Amino acid sequence: MDFKEKKGLIFGVANHRSIAYYIAKELSSLGAEIGYSYQNERILGSVEKSLNDLNPSFIEECDVLNQNSLDNFFKVAKVKLNQIDFIVHSIAFAEREDLGGNFSNVTKDGFSTALETSAYSLIPITKLGSEIMNPEGGSIITLSFEASQKVYPGYNIMGTAKAALENCVKQLASEYGKNNIRVNAVSAGPLPTLAARSIAGFKEMQKVHSDRSPLKRNVTHEEVANTSSFLLSDLSSGITGAIIPVDSGYGIMGL
Repeated sequence: MDFKEKKGLIFGVANHRSIAYYIAKELSSLGAEIGYSYQNERILGSVEKSLNDLNPSFIEECDVLNQNSLDNFFKVAKVKLNQIDFIVHSIAFAEREDLGGNFSNVTKDGFSTALETSAYSLIPITKLGSEIMNPEGGSIITLSFEASQKVYPGYNIMGTAKAALENCVKQLASEYGKNNIRVNAVSAGPLPTLAARSIAGFKEMQKVHSDRSPLKRNVTHEEVANTSSFLLSDLSSGITGAIIPVDSGYGIMGL
C-alpha cells in the first residue's frame, strides 16, 4: 500500500493507546500527509505528545457536535491540504454511569450523548469532508464493535450507538457512492484503550474473546490499523458500505 501524495484527516487520537493513533502511525509510515482534530484544550497536550513523531500537517480543535467548530476545522483543512483522499472517524463517548448496570436506567440525556457523539458525528464529517475530497473519489472509515449486533453486558448504550453508526455507514455509502467516495467500518475486537477502561467487565470481555475465538487470542492495535489502511487504500476500491470484523474470528462462533 502506497500513501505517498495521499492526504487525509483523522478524528479521535486522544493518546498513544488510541486505535486512531495506531492507524495514524501506519498511514504516516506509508507516506500519508495527515491533519488531526482534538476535542478541547484539556487533551491538546496528550494529542500533541502522541503525534510528536508523526509529523502532522496540522492539529486543530474540533467539537464534532458544534457546527461552527466543524466548519472551522474543515476550512483549516482546505487551507492546509487543499484536498483530501481519506478520513478516519474514531470517535465514541458515553457517560460513565451508562456503561454498566441496567440498560433501562439510561437517561434521555445519556442516550442522546452516546448516539450523537458516537454515530451522528459521522454524518457531518462525511458531508463536509466530501466537499474537499479528491474529485476522483476517496475513502472514509469509522470504528465499530460487535455489540452493535449482540448484547455485551456493561457496554450498554454504546451497543445501541454502534448499531446506529453501522446503519449510518450504509446510508452514507449509498449516498456518496456516485461521487466514488467509499464509506466502511472496521469492527474491532476488544482493545485495551483508555476509553475501554470505563467499560464494566472489559477484562472478562477480552478473556472470552481470547478463549473462544478461532485464533485463540485477542487482536492487536496493529492488526486493526492494517485493515483500516487497506480500506483507505486503492486496493479496496470495490468495497463500500461494509462492516469488516477484525476480531480473531470471534464473531463467527456460536459457542
